[in-house]
Amino acid sequence: MKKTLFFSIIFISLGLLVGDKLYKYNKTSIKDIISEKNIYFLQEGVYEKKENLDKNIKNLDQKVVEYKDKKYYVYVGITKDKNIAYKLKEIYTDKGLNIYIKEKSLSNEEFLNNVEQFDLLIKNATTKEEILTIEEVVLASYSEILQKY
Repeated sequence: MKKTLFFSIIFISLGLLVGDKLYKYNKTSIKDIISEKNIYFLQEGVYEKKENLDKNIKNLDQKVVEYKDKKYYVYVGITKDKNIAYKLKEIYTDKGLNIYIKEKSLSNEEFLNNVEQFDLLIKNATTKEEILTIEEVVLASYSEILQKY
């Protein structure tokens, strides 16, 4: 009986020790994964009324409108690279737009991988038109994701 009790205490202690180590490992891993999924959205504005939205975005050639929390969010660019975000902001600022860079986390792995590939294309692009054409594809891809939900 004493032998069984002794082994039971040892196994429970080992289980608690291993469980604690795994919990701490998983907690760290989740934090690291989340930080890798940050993405930059170039936001043109936020509108509460559809009429104001329609009036202010009619001259935007490429955009994505996301309706969330009873507001319309207008994005003109999406990237994982902060330098590209500032490059895009400069392009739109030259066109007379006030753009805000918003950092968000996304969990759609396929979309995040696509954005990485498009970022590589943007880094090799030589003209603003090429950059905007690539961003148009990124925005269309994000728009498809929004339509699914």
